[in-house]
Amino acid sequence: MRFFNTAGPVNCEKHYCLSPLERINLPDILNLIAQEKYFVLHAPRQTGKTSALLALMEHLNRAGQYRALYANIEGAQAAREDVAAAMRAIVSEIASRARDFLNEPFLKAIAQQVLQENGPHAALGELLTRWAEHSAQPVILLLDEVDALIGDTLISVLRQLRAGYDKRPAHFPLTIILCGVRDVRDYRIRSSQSQEIITGGSAFNIKAVSLRLGDFTQPEVERLLLQHTAETGQVFEPEALATVWHLTQGQPWLVNALAYETTFTMREGRDRSRPITAEMVQEAKENLIQRRETHLDQLTDKLREPRVRRVIAPMLQGYELERAVSEDDMRYVTDLGLIRPTAFGPQIANPIYGEIIPRELTFVTQLNFESTFQSAWYTRADGRLDLSRLLTAFQQFFREHSESWIERFDYKEAGPQLLLQAFLQRIVNGGGRVEREYGLGRKRTDLLVLWPTATPNAEGKTTVQRGVIELKVLHKSLEATLAEGLAQTWEYADRCGAEEAHLVIFDRTPAKPWEERIFRDESCQGRPITVWGM
Repeated sequence: MRFFNTAGPVNCEKHYCLSPLERINLPDILNLIAQEKYFVLHAPRQTGKTSALLALMEHLNRAGQYRALYANIEGAQAAREDVAAAMRAIVSEIASRARDFLNEPFLKAIAQQVLQENGPHAALGELLTRWAEHSAQPVILLLDEVDALIGDTLISVLRQLRAGYDKRPAHFPLTIILCGVRDVRDYRIRSSQSQEIITGGSAFNIKAVSLRLGDFTQPEVERLLLQHTAETGQVFEPEALATVWHLTQGQPWLVNALAYETTFTMREGRDRSRPITAEMVQEAKENLIQRRETHLDQLTDKLREPRVRRVIAPMLQGYELERAVSEDDMRYVTDLGLIRPTAFGPQIANPIYGEIIPRELTFVTQLNFESTFQSAWYTRADGRLDLSRLLTAFQQFFREHSESWIERFDYKEAGPQLLLQAFLQRIVNGGGRVEREYGLGRKRTDLLVLWPTATPNAEGKTTVQRGVIELKVLHKSLEATLAEGLAQTWEYADRCGAEEAHLVIFDRTPAKPWEERIFRDESCQGRPITVWGM
């Protein structure tokens, strides 16, 4: 039985898969190779880059026109800027891969001699030259994880590859493909010897084009999931398919992880007679987040980097980007897969990342809240969540403790929004969930609280209480902020089908007395929205 793959390259004999060669547009790749071009393939982590390179190597070698080799040179990262040690690792890896994948012992036989005679700054170029001269077919080299290298090591690799470019194809590889998270033009390399900043584009200016491996489209997500149905008979309900797409926006690892969780991990999903429902997909999402899966943990680790914070912090607040944010910052965060361009400007890449980011940034705060506030305190006798009582408690807590608690956040700019989300997260973890919408230029953060009630509907299913909480920061007059915020809250509540709506306005005016910040108004401009001043 095949299964959904979440670790390492995909194998279509063992895993449900989409053809890696279709995802990289094979005709375009073959055209670049025929033109003897050097180029870059880049994409966020765990989107299928390695799978695509391995499939391309196999395809080229099977056709017999070229001698293609894939090599992952990430191991040289451990040597950092020790170029000699790193080059030994790289040369050894290429030689071993040639032996294992191509049954070609020649490179292994000459590797040590090449290193001894040419030194670290020429050994890679000499190895590739001798291989090209020895091979009966033109050589193609596919180098993975190039951007894992740093400093002088990366400079040396790029410049040795560039130095041999004019010798191809008789004395150097016909085509070299560099693969990593970032485009080579965005490498910013600091040489330890000269302390100068060298861009990857200048060190590898022979690149013809940069290709980006995208996420799955919605039809591709459905096609992947329905492979499971075809092989096992287990159905994904239409709402489940739509929920997988909505939560992941096609990010390949997330799609496979949700599908594996629902069909192979969750007990009810292992019963092939039971359909996969949207509720099961939501539960699977929560399971992945709670377990802090490696993919998600690696992603959130990037949040601590200053250039990531410069982009993400304004999104959490709904502000515009500051002038300090550079084009390189935006490209970097996009290449990491944290954000994506949309018609409304850059947004968080998908709802799962959108939920993980504030949770990660407030993880310790949530733990502290767990012992201080419990969901049972805010649950009515009929099983419904008392949002007004909950916000009353938070309002008092915010007045007494916000300054000291916000100081603990890495993202102090978004401190009030994060503090309320941490408070809500610990409360609704007792059975509900919070959905978030935020992004650049929105001028607010939208929260939808979903809480299962004890009252069944006419079909006997559990009903879900839906409450909207809109967060805004006071920038204009209170009257202007209210007018804008009430309209936004009303629109969001209507779109979500919420039964109640709350507008929270944070006033961060320095030295302003709390008596002027704290208020509650339940009859604003005739709309059924409770406004909370903090």
